[in-house]
Amino acid sequence: MIPYLSSKNASNADNQQERLKMSSWIVGFVDGEGCFSISVFKNRTSKSGFQVMPEFVVTQGKKSLNVLEEIKNFFQCGSIFINRRYDNHKENIYRFCVRSFKDLDEKIIPFFKQNQLKTQKVKDFELFCKVVEMMRNRQHLTTEGLELIKQLKNPQRLYAEPAEEEGRYSPNS
Repeated sequence: MIPYLSSKNASNADNQQERLKMSSWIVGFVDGEGCFSISVFKNRTSKSGFQVMPEFVVTQGKKSLNVLEEIKNFFQCGSIFINRRYDNHKENIYRFCVRSFKDLDEKIIPFFKQNQLKTQKVKDFELFCKVVEMMRNRQHLTTEGLELIKQLKNPQRLYAEPAEEEGRYSPNS
């Protein structure tokens, strides 16, 4: 359970209102800067030879590191890592990551089910939830389950939409 959302911690209407504002802000921020990813990579120590790793990530430059710290404090899980840059960019990138299966399953997923994303990212979240559920049911340990996860982790295959005619946009069509 996320402490900010726990009714036990709600002492008055102001706290509840503040949590609602923070929740809405996090949803909007993640819609723009977040990622729900599933990695499948070779691992000689696992029985199938592969490991499935779900991960929730939000990235920011050093100037906005405080935002990642606020998100980490809100969820009370995850870690912040630095990705040092050696290219022509002037600041390093920081990543707030949640990899713990328990935290993903008990904090991140319930939060975004209760506070829905507004962009196309909701489809990535739905696939992410499906894979986490498969892992909870230990399907990722079977050949069939692993193959299905490999297919699901590439959403372009599942959600390919016809290309729009260049230069034309119509929200009602």
